[in-house]
Amino acid sequence: MTNPTRLLVLALAVAFAGACAHADDSPQFSSHSGALNAGVPGALLVSPEYVLQPGDVVQVKVYQEEDLASTSRIGPDGAIAMPLLGSVRVAGITVSQATATIASLLAKDYLVSPQVTLNVTEFAKRRFTVLGQVQRPGTYEMPAQESVNLLQAIAAAGGFTRIGNPHRITVQRTVGSDNQKIPLDSEPMSKKKQQPFLIRPDDVIAVGEKWI
Repeated sequence: MTNPTRLLVLALAVAFAGACAHADDSPQFSSHSGALNAGVPGALLVSPEYVLQPGDVVQVKVYQEEDLASTSRIGPDGAIAMPLLGSVRVAGITVSQATATIASLLAKDYLVSPQVTLNVTEFAKRRFTVLGQVQRPGTYEMPAQESVNLLQAIAAAGGFTRIGNPHRITVQRTVGSDNQKIPLDSEPMSKKKQQPFLIRPDDVIAVGEKWI
């Protein structure tokens, strides 16, 4: 008679091997924001080098100063609201830089050697759109804390159609009040002859046809 324990061990081994076989390091393009940071309820595992952006929700704590704790969403102007300090601009700088900035502002007029902790509790939704000759045109969400290049963006949309032209790609991008159209050729990128072009949030990627 077969040992039930032996069967259980074999089943677990097969499941583990299957999970390993399907694991990869490419972006998953899901809305999942990340694992929770142990010891800080609601905070996410965020690199100190993560660059904060409008829409992120940040939690600021000051050691032994409970009245100065705050949780707020970074506004379109790149700032958060804090007790005593009012509006503090943090977008466009890293978590470590924002922490140092807040500590410096508090030390200037209010506290002696403040110990500041800054955590992200929710990432801003970052999306890009792929149109034209791809299998699944549409808008896709960027993975939290990960960059997405042109090849990955096209792969997320199912790759080129039969008539999709890798040499005729345009990225439409808004920088301030300036609308840019960037012509690109993905073939040198796919052959590793050129660095893949990095996609920014709200970029619109248009893939042309081969006979145009």
